[in-house]
Amino acid sequence: MLPKRGQNINPASVARIHRGLAAATFLVASLCGHASAADDRSAAGSATIAPDEPSDTARAFKSCMAQIAPEALRRVSRQTFDGATSALEPDPVVLERLQFQPEFELALWQYLDIVVNDGKIAAGRAALERFRAQFDAVEEAFGVDRYVIAAIWGVETNYGTEVGPFSVIRSTATLACSGRRQAYFRDQFLAALEILQRGYVAADRFRGSWSGAFGGGQFMPTTFLNYAVDFDGNGRPDIIDDVSDVLASIANVLHASGWSANAPCAVEVDLPSGFDYALVLERRPIAEWMKSEVRPLADGSIDQRQLANLSVPAGHRGPPFLLLPNFDVIKQYNPAYAYAFAVCQLAGRIRGEAGISKPWPRDERVLSSAERMELQSLLRSNGFDAGPSDGMLGPRTSAAIVAFEKKANLVPDGFASSALLDHLRHP
Repeated sequence: MLPKRGQNINPASVARIHRGLAAATFLVASLCGHASAADDRSAAGSATIAPDEPSDTARAFKSCMAQIAPEALRRVSRQTFDGATSALEPDPVVLERLQFQPEFELALWQYLDIVVNDGKIAAGRAALERFRAQFDAVEEAFGVDRYVIAAIWGVETNYGTEVGPFSVIRSTATLACSGRRQAYFRDQFLAALEILQRGYVAADRFRGSWSGAFGGGQFMPTTFLNYAVDFDGNGRPDIIDDVSDVLASIANVLHASGWSANAPCAVEVDLPSGFDYALVLERRPIAEWMKSEVRPLADGSIDQRQLANLSVPAGHRGPPFLLLPNFDVIKQYNPAYAYAFAVCQLAGRIRGEAGISKPWPRDERVLSSAERMELQSLLRSNGFDAGPSDGMLGPRTSAAIVAFEKKANLVPDGFASSALLDHLRHP
Protein backbone atom coordinates (compact mmCIF):
# COMPACT_ATOMS: atom_id res chain seq x y z
CA MET A 1 0.00 0.00 0.00
CA LEU A 2 2.17 2.93 0.51
CA PRO A 3 5.68 3.12 1.43
CA LYS A 4 4.08 0.23 2.40
CA ARG A 5 3.23 -1.71 -0.42
CA GLY A 6 4.32 -0.06 -3.35
CA GLN A 7 6.99 2.44 -3.13
CA ASN A 8 9.22 4.01 -0.59
CA ILE A 9 8.96 5.08 2.92
CA ASN A 10 6.99 8.07 2.18
CA PRO A 11 3.28 7.52 2.53
CA ALA A 12 3.00 8.59 -1.06
CA SER A 13 4.33 5.29 -2.05
CA VAL A 14 1.55 3.27 -1.00
CA ALA A 15 0.50 0.43 -2.90
CA ARG A 16 1.51 -2.70 -4.33
CA ILE A 17 2.13 -1.32 -7.69
CA HIS A 18 -0.96 0.50 -8.53
CA ARG A 19 0.81 3.14 -10.56
CA GLY A 20 -0.95 6.29 -11.54
CA LEU A 21 -3.91 5.39 -13.57
CA ALA A 22 -4.64 8.22 -15.89
CA ALA A 23 -7.31 10.75 -15.16
CA ALA A 24 -9.26 9.45 -18.10
CA THR A 25 -8.76 5.70 -18.17
CA PHE A 26 -8.14 3.13 -15.50
CA LEU A 27 -6.76 -0.39 -15.51
CA VAL A 28 -8.76 -2.95 -13.61
CA ALA A 29 -7.26 -3.55 -10.20
CA SER A 30 -6.03 -7.00 -11.09
CA LEU A 31 -4.40 -5.68 -14.24
CA CYS A 32 -2.32 -3.04 -12.53
CA GLY A 33 -0.70 -5.07 -9.84
CA HIS A 34 -3.55 -4.89 -7.39
CA ALA A 35 -4.61 -8.46 -7.94
CA SER A 36 -7.55 -9.87 -6.08
CA ALA A 37 -7.08 -12.82 -3.80
CA ALA A 38 -9.16 -14.89 -6.17
CA ASP A 39 -6.81 -14.02 -9.01
CA ASP A 40 -3.84 -14.79 -6.79
CA ARG A 41 -5.24 -18.13 -5.70
CA SER A 42 -5.91 -19.27 -9.25
CA ALA A 43 -2.48 -18.22 -10.40
CA ALA A 44 -0.45 -19.45 -7.47
CA GLY A 45 -0.34 -23.01 -8.69
CA SER A 46 -0.44 -22.41 -12.41
CA ALA A 47 3.27 -22.64 -13.18
CA THR A 48 6.33 -24.31 -11.73
CA ILE A 49 10.01 -24.55 -12.50
CA ALA A 50 10.98 -28.17 -13.04
CA PRO A 51 13.57 -29.12 -10.38
CA ASP A 52 15.63 -31.07 -12.88
CA GLU A 53 15.75 -28.20 -15.33
CA PRO A 54 18.43 -25.67 -14.36
CA SER A 55 17.73 -22.32 -15.95
CA ASP A 56 19.46 -19.04 -16.52
CA THR A 57 16.76 -17.49 -14.34
CA ALA A 58 17.55 -19.80 -11.42
CA ARG A 59 21.28 -19.20 -11.73
CA ALA A 60 20.79 -15.44 -11.94
CA PHE A 61 18.52 -15.57 -8.91
CA LYS A 62 21.09 -17.47 -6.86
CA SER A 63 23.74 -14.92 -7.83
CA CYS A 64 21.39 -12.07 -6.91
CA MET A 65 20.74 -13.55 -3.46
CA ALA A 66 24.49 -13.82 -2.92
CA GLN A 67 24.86 -10.13 -3.76
CA ILE A 68 22.08 -9.17 -1.36
CA ALA A 69 23.41 -11.31 1.49
CA PRO A 70 25.98 -8.86 2.92
CA GLU A 71 23.39 -6.10 3.31
CA ALA A 72 20.83 -8.54 4.66
CA LEU A 73 23.26 -9.85 7.27
CA ARG A 74 23.70 -6.33 8.61
CA ARG A 75 19.98 -6.37 9.47
CA VAL A 76 19.18 -9.98 10.33
CA SER A 77 20.98 -13.01 11.68
CA ARG A 78 22.62 -15.65 9.53
CA GLN A 79 20.04 -18.10 10.84
CA THR A 80 17.15 -15.94 9.65
CA PHE A 81 18.72 -15.29 6.26
CA ASP A 82 19.69 -18.89 5.57
CA GLY A 83 16.37 -20.19 6.83
CA ALA A 84 14.51 -17.92 4.42
CA THR A 85 16.74 -18.32 1.37
CA SER A 86 18.53 -21.69 1.43
CA ALA A 87 15.86 -23.41 -0.66
CA LEU A 88 14.40 -20.26 -2.22
CA GLU A 89 13.67 -20.17 -5.94
CA PRO A 90 12.19 -17.39 -8.05
CA ASP A 91 8.42 -17.59 -8.31
CA PRO A 92 7.46 -18.20 -11.96
CA VAL A 93 3.96 -16.79 -11.44
CA VAL A 94 5.42 -13.54 -10.12
CA LEU A 95 7.69 -13.41 -13.17
CA GLU A 96 4.63 -13.94 -15.38
CA ARG A 97 2.80 -11.12 -13.64
CA LEU A 98 5.82 -8.90 -14.07
CA GLN A 99 5.72 -9.37 -17.83
CA PHE A 100 1.95 -9.34 -18.20
CA GLN A 101 0.52 -6.67 -20.46
CA PRO A 102 -3.25 -6.20 -20.17
CA GLU A 103 -5.19 -6.71 -23.37
CA PHE A 104 -8.07 -4.55 -22.24
CA GLU A 105 -8.75 -1.79 -19.78
CA LEU A 106 -11.74 -0.54 -17.91
CA ALA A 107 -13.26 2.89 -17.70
CA LEU A 108 -13.63 4.34 -14.22
CA TRP A 109 -17.34 3.53 -14.09
CA GLN A 110 -16.61 -0.10 -14.97
CA TYR A 111 -14.03 -0.26 -12.19
CA LEU A 112 -16.57 1.21 -9.76
CA ASP A 113 -19.12 -1.42 -10.82
CA ILE A 114 -16.66 -4.05 -9.60
CA VAL A 115 -15.40 -2.35 -6.45
CA VAL A 116 -18.44 -0.41 -5.22
CA ASN A 117 -21.26 -2.93 -5.48
CA ASP A 118 -24.16 -3.94 -3.25
CA GLY A 119 -22.28 -6.91 -1.83
CA LYS A 120 -19.26 -4.85 -0.87
CA ILE A 121 -21.46 -2.15 0.66
CA ALA A 122 -23.45 -4.66 2.72
CA ALA A 123 -20.30 -6.44 3.86
CA GLY A 124 -18.81 -3.11 4.92
CA ARG A 125 -21.84 -2.26 7.02
CA ALA A 126 -21.74 -5.72 8.58
CA ALA A 127 -18.04 -5.32 9.41
CA LEU A 128 -18.70 -1.95 11.04
CA GLU A 129 -21.39 -3.51 13.20
CA ARG A 130 -19.41 -6.63 14.06
CA PHE A 131 -16.29 -4.69 15.00
CA ARG A 132 -18.01 -1.60 16.35
CA ALA A 133 -15.81 -1.43 19.47
CA GLN A 134 -12.62 -1.63 17.42
CA PHE A 135 -13.79 1.04 14.97
CA ASP A 136 -14.87 3.28 17.86
CA ALA A 137 -11.46 3.05 19.51
CA VAL A 138 -9.46 3.51 16.31
CA GLU A 139 -11.52 6.47 15.11
CA GLU A 140 -11.12 8.17 18.47
CA ALA A 141 -7.38 7.50 18.61
CA PHE A 142 -6.49 8.63 15.09
CA GLY A 143 -9.30 10.99 14.08
CA VAL A 144 -9.80 9.14 10.79
CA ASP A 145 -13.27 8.46 9.42
CA ARG A 146 -14.28 4.88 10.20
CA TYR A 147 -16.11 4.59 6.89
CA VAL A 148 -12.96 5.38 4.94
CA ILE A 149 -10.99 2.88 7.02
CA ALA A 150 -13.65 0.27 6.30
CA ALA A 151 -13.66 1.12 2.59
CA ILE A 152 -9.90 0.69 2.30
CA TRP A 153 -10.15 -2.62 4.15
CA GLY A 154 -12.92 -3.65 1.75
CA VAL A 155 -11.14 -2.62 -1.44
CA GLU A 156 -7.86 -4.14 -0.33
CA THR A 157 -8.91 -7.57 0.93
CA ASN A 158 -12.70 -7.73 1.02
CA TYR A 159 -12.62 -7.00 4.75
CA GLY A 160 -9.77 -9.39 5.46
CA THR A 161 -11.16 -12.40 3.64
CA GLU A 162 -8.86 -12.29 0.59
CA VAL A 163 -5.28 -11.54 1.55
CA GLY A 164 -3.45 -13.50 -1.14
CA PRO A 165 -1.59 -16.84 -1.25
CA PHE A 166 1.93 -15.81 -2.30
CA SER A 167 4.96 -16.08 -0.03
CA VAL A 168 5.99 -12.51 0.75
CA ILE A 169 9.62 -13.59 1.09
CA ARG A 170 9.60 -15.39 -2.25
CA SER A 171 7.70 -12.65 -4.09
CA THR A 172 9.88 -9.79 -2.87
CA ALA A 173 13.04 -11.82 -3.49
CA THR A 174 11.91 -12.60 -7.03
CA LEU A 175 11.15 -8.96 -7.75
CA ALA A 176 14.39 -7.83 -6.09
CA CYS A 177 16.20 -9.76 -8.80
CA SER A 178 13.96 -9.15 -11.83
CA GLY A 179 12.22 -6.27 -13.53
CA ARG A 180 12.63 -2.51 -13.51
CA ARG A 181 12.17 -1.85 -9.80
CA GLN A 182 14.78 -4.11 -8.31
CA ALA A 183 16.13 -1.50 -5.88
CA TYR A 184 12.66 -0.89 -4.48
CA PHE A 185 11.93 -4.57 -4.07
CA ARG A 186 15.33 -5.20 -2.58
CA ASP A 187 14.25 -2.85 0.21
CA GLN A 188 11.00 -4.80 0.50
CA PHE A 189 12.82 -8.12 0.67
CA LEU A 190 15.18 -6.85 3.35
CA ALA A 191 12.24 -5.47 5.32
CA ALA A 192 10.44 -8.80 4.98
CA LEU A 193 13.48 -10.58 6.42
CA GLU A 194 13.50 -8.10 9.29
CA ILE A 195 9.83 -8.82 9.98
CA LEU A 196 10.69 -12.51 10.29
CA GLN A 197 13.71 -11.71 12.47
CA ARG A 198 11.57 -9.70 14.90
CA GLY A 199 8.98 -12.44 15.08
CA TYR A 200 6.15 -10.22 13.90
CA VAL A 201 4.90 -12.83 11.42
CA ALA A 202 5.52 -16.57 11.32
CA ALA A 203 7.08 -17.79 8.08
CA ASP A 204 4.12 -20.02 7.23
CA ARG A 205 1.69 -17.10 7.72
CA PHE A 206 3.72 -14.58 5.76
CA ARG A 207 1.60 -14.57 2.61
CA GLY A 208 0.01 -11.92 0.46
CA SER A 209 -0.22 -10.58 -3.08
CA TRP A 210 2.20 -11.43 -5.88
CA SER A 211 3.98 -8.11 -5.33
CA GLY A 212 4.56 -8.65 -1.61
CA ALA A 213 1.66 -6.76 -0.01
CA PHE A 214 0.21 -8.58 2.98
CA GLY A 215 -2.35 -8.39 5.75
CA GLY A 216 -5.80 -6.89 5.89
CA GLY A 217 -4.60 -3.52 4.65
CA GLN A 218 -2.10 -5.00 2.17
CA PHE A 219 1.01 -3.31 3.48
CA MET A 220 4.34 -3.64 1.77
CA PRO A 221 7.04 -4.78 4.24
CA THR A 222 8.64 -1.32 4.53
CA THR A 223 5.25 0.20 5.23
CA PHE A 224 4.60 -2.39 7.88
CA LEU A 225 7.84 -1.51 9.66
CA ASN A 226 7.03 2.19 9.52
CA TYR A 227 3.28 2.32 10.08
CA ALA A 228 1.92 -0.92 11.54
CA VAL A 229 0.39 -0.43 14.99
CA ASP A 230 0.17 -2.76 17.98
CA PHE A 231 -3.17 -1.28 18.95
CA ASP A 232 -4.24 -3.97 21.39
CA GLY A 233 -0.90 -3.82 23.21
CA ASN A 234 -0.05 -7.51 22.97
CA GLY A 235 3.56 -6.82 22.08
CA ARG A 236 3.53 -6.97 18.29
CA PRO A 237 1.61 -5.40 15.43
CA ASP A 238 -0.50 -8.08 13.75
CA ILE A 239 -2.14 -6.99 10.50
CA ILE A 240 -3.00 -10.56 9.52
CA ASP A 241 -5.22 -11.83 12.32
CA ASP A 242 -5.87 -8.89 14.67
CA VAL A 243 -8.67 -6.63 13.44
CA SER A 244 -7.75 -3.87 15.90
CA ASP A 245 -4.21 -3.75 14.53
CA VAL A 246 -5.43 -3.87 10.91
CA LEU A 247 -7.80 -0.93 11.37
CA ALA A 248 -5.34 1.09 13.46
CA SER A 249 -2.53 0.54 10.96
CA ILE A 250 -4.68 1.74 8.07
CA ALA A 251 -5.72 4.76 10.14
CA ASN A 252 -2.12 5.45 11.11
CA VAL A 253 -1.09 5.74 7.47
CA LEU A 254 -3.90 8.19 6.73
CA HIS A 255 -3.25 10.16 9.92
CA ALA A 256 0.47 10.43 9.13
CA SER A 257 -0.41 11.59 5.62
CA GLY A 258 -2.45 14.53 6.91
CA TRP A 259 -6.04 13.32 7.22
CA SER A 260 -8.52 16.08 8.09
CA ALA A 261 -11.20 14.94 10.52
CA ASN A 262 -14.86 15.53 9.70
CA ALA A 263 -14.16 16.37 6.07
CA PRO A 264 -15.16 14.54 2.89
CA CYS A 265 -12.74 13.42 0.21
CA ALA A 266 -14.86 13.95 -2.91
CA VAL A 267 -18.27 15.49 -3.55
CA GLU A 268 -20.38 15.41 -6.66
CA VAL A 269 -21.33 18.88 -7.87
CA ASP A 270 -23.65 20.59 -10.30
CA LEU A 271 -22.14 22.95 -12.87
CA PRO A 272 -23.85 26.02 -14.30
CA SER A 273 -24.85 26.25 -17.93
CA GLY A 274 -21.96 27.43 -20.07
CA PHE A 275 -19.36 26.43 -17.49
CA ASP A 276 -15.74 26.85 -18.59
CA TYR A 277 -14.36 23.32 -18.37
CA ALA A 278 -10.83 24.63 -18.70
CA LEU A 279 -11.09 25.30 -14.97
CA VAL A 280 -10.49 21.58 -14.37
CA LEU A 281 -6.82 22.51 -14.22
CA GLU A 282 -7.32 24.84 -11.26
CA ARG A 283 -7.29 24.37 -7.49
CA ARG A 284 -9.41 26.85 -5.56
CA PRO A 285 -11.05 27.30 -2.17
CA ILE A 286 -14.52 25.79 -2.19
CA ALA A 287 -15.94 29.24 -1.50
CA GLU A 288 -14.56 30.44 -4.84
CA TRP A 289 -15.99 27.44 -6.66
CA MET A 290 -19.37 28.22 -5.17
CA LYS A 291 -19.11 31.82 -6.33
CA SER A 292 -18.76 30.33 -9.82
CA GLU A 293 -22.04 28.45 -9.19
CA VAL A 294 -20.35 25.09 -8.68
CA ARG A 295 -22.76 23.56 -6.18
CA PRO A 296 -22.27 20.37 -4.12
CA LEU A 297 -25.23 18.03 -4.55
CA ALA A 298 -24.98 16.39 -1.13
CA ASP A 299 -26.56 17.86 1.97
CA GLY A 300 -24.35 18.90 4.84
CA SER A 301 -21.81 21.57 5.50
CA ILE A 302 -18.36 21.66 3.94
CA ASP A 303 -15.55 23.88 5.13
CA GLN A 304 -15.50 26.37 2.29
CA ARG A 305 -11.92 27.36 3.08
CA GLN A 306 -10.64 23.99 1.90
CA LEU A 307 -8.86 23.90 -1.43
CA ALA A 308 -10.45 21.65 -4.02
CA ASN A 309 -9.83 20.51 -7.57
CA LEU A 310 -12.64 20.19 -10.04
CA SER A 311 -12.52 16.75 -11.63
CA VAL A 312 -14.45 15.44 -14.63
CA PRO A 313 -13.03 11.91 -14.87
CA ALA A 314 -15.32 11.04 -17.79
CA GLY A 315 -15.16 14.43 -19.49
CA HIS A 316 -18.00 16.91 -19.82
CA ARG A 317 -20.49 14.13 -20.58
CA GLY A 318 -19.99 12.56 -17.17
CA PRO A 319 -20.49 13.63 -13.55
CA PRO A 320 -18.27 16.41 -12.12
CA PHE A 321 -16.70 16.32 -8.66
CA LEU A 322 -14.75 18.48 -6.28
CA LEU A 323 -11.75 16.60 -4.89
CA LEU A 324 -10.79 17.79 -1.41
CA PRO A 325 -7.50 17.40 0.51
CA ASN A 326 -8.54 14.05 1.98
CA PHE A 327 -8.68 12.67 -1.56
CA ASP A 328 -4.96 13.39 -1.85
CA VAL A 329 -4.41 11.71 1.52
CA ILE A 330 -6.00 8.51 0.21
CA LYS A 331 -3.70 8.75 -2.79
CA GLN A 332 -0.83 8.59 -0.32
CA TYR A 333 -2.13 5.14 0.57
CA ASN A 334 -2.38 4.24 -3.11
CA PRO A 335 -1.51 6.78 -5.80
CA ALA A 336 -4.06 5.61 -8.36
CA TYR A 337 -6.88 8.06 -9.03
CA ALA A 338 -9.31 5.18 -9.58
CA TYR A 339 -8.39 3.64 -6.23
CA ALA A 340 -8.89 6.86 -4.27
CA PHE A 341 -12.13 7.58 -6.09
CA ALA A 342 -13.45 4.08 -5.38
CA VAL A 343 -12.55 4.34 -1.69
CA CYS A 344 -14.38 7.67 -1.40
CA GLN A 345 -17.46 6.27 -3.13
CA LEU A 346 -17.49 3.02 -1.15
CA ALA A 347 -17.07 4.91 2.13
CA GLY A 348 -20.00 7.14 1.28
CA ARG A 349 -22.24 4.24 0.30
CA ILE A 350 -21.39 2.31 3.48
CA ARG A 351 -22.26 5.47 5.44
CA GLY A 352 -25.65 5.52 3.74
CA GLU A 353 -25.13 8.27 1.18
CA ALA A 354 -26.76 8.12 -2.22
CA GLY A 355 -24.79 7.00 -5.21
CA ILE A 356 -23.53 9.23 -8.00
CA SER A 357 -26.39 11.27 -9.45
CA LYS A 358 -25.37 12.03 -13.02
CA PRO A 359 -24.95 9.00 -15.29
CA TRP A 360 -21.61 7.95 -16.71
CA PRO A 361 -21.13 8.03 -20.50
CA ARG A 362 -21.15 4.25 -20.77
CA ASP A 363 -20.95 4.39 -24.55
CA GLU A 364 -17.51 6.02 -24.29
CA ARG A 365 -14.75 3.73 -25.55
CA VAL A 366 -11.62 3.54 -23.42
CA LEU A 367 -8.39 4.26 -25.26
CA SER A 368 -5.84 1.47 -25.30
CA SER A 369 -2.29 2.06 -24.12
CA ALA A 370 -1.12 2.32 -27.75
CA GLU A 371 -3.84 4.86 -28.50
CA ARG A 372 -2.93 6.95 -25.47
CA MET A 373 0.69 7.01 -26.60
CA GLU A 374 -0.45 8.00 -30.08
CA LEU A 375 -2.57 10.78 -28.62
CA GLN A 376 0.43 12.14 -26.72
CA SER A 377 2.58 12.02 -29.85
CA LEU A 378 -0.06 13.81 -31.90
CA LEU A 379 -0.43 16.51 -29.26
CA ARG A 380 3.32 17.09 -29.30
CA SER A 381 3.42 17.19 -33.09
CA ASN A 382 0.76 19.92 -32.91
CA GLY A 383 2.91 21.96 -30.55
CA PHE A 384 1.38 20.95 -27.20
CA ASP A 385 3.61 19.62 -24.43
CA ALA A 386 1.96 16.33 -23.47
CA GLY A 387 5.07 14.84 -21.92
CA PRO A 388 6.63 11.58 -23.08
CA SER A 389 4.60 9.12 -25.12
CA ASP A 390 4.27 6.62 -22.30
CA GLY A 391 0.51 6.16 -22.23
CA MET A 392 0.31 7.66 -18.73
CA LEU A 393 -2.10 10.56 -18.92
CA GLY A 394 -0.91 12.78 -16.12
CA PRO A 395 -1.23 16.54 -15.53
CA ARG A 396 1.00 17.51 -18.48
CA THR A 397 -1.10 15.52 -20.90
CA SER A 398 -4.33 16.91 -19.43
CA ALA A 399 -3.03 20.47 -19.76
CA ALA A 400 -1.99 19.78 -23.35
CA ILE A 401 -5.43 18.38 -24.14
CA VAL A 402 -7.14 21.45 -22.67
CA ALA A 403 -4.89 23.77 -24.66
CA PHE A 404 -5.55 21.85 -27.87
CA GLU A 405 -9.30 21.72 -27.23
CA LYS A 406 -9.39 25.48 -26.71
CA LYS A 407 -7.58 26.06 -29.98
CA ALA A 408 -9.86 23.62 -31.81
CA ASN A 409 -13.03 25.11 -30.29
CA LEU A 410 -13.84 21.86 -28.49
CA VAL A 411 -15.12 21.57 -24.92
CA PRO A 412 -11.84 21.96 -22.96
CA ASP A 413 -12.43 19.24 -20.36
CA GLY A 414 -9.00 17.60 -20.64
CA PHE A 415 -10.54 14.18 -21.26
CA ALA A 416 -8.69 11.76 -23.52
CA SER A 417 -11.64 10.50 -25.53
CA SER A 418 -11.78 8.49 -28.73
CA ALA A 419 -13.40 11.51 -30.39
CA LEU A 420 -10.42 13.66 -29.41
CA LEU A 421 -8.02 11.11 -30.86
CA ASP A 422 -10.00 11.03 -34.11
CA HIS A 423 -9.90 14.82 -34.24
CA LEU A 424 -6.12 14.78 -33.83
CA ARG A 425 -5.76 12.12 -36.50
CA HIS A 426 -7.98 13.96 -38.96
CA PRO A 427 -7.74 17.70 -38.26
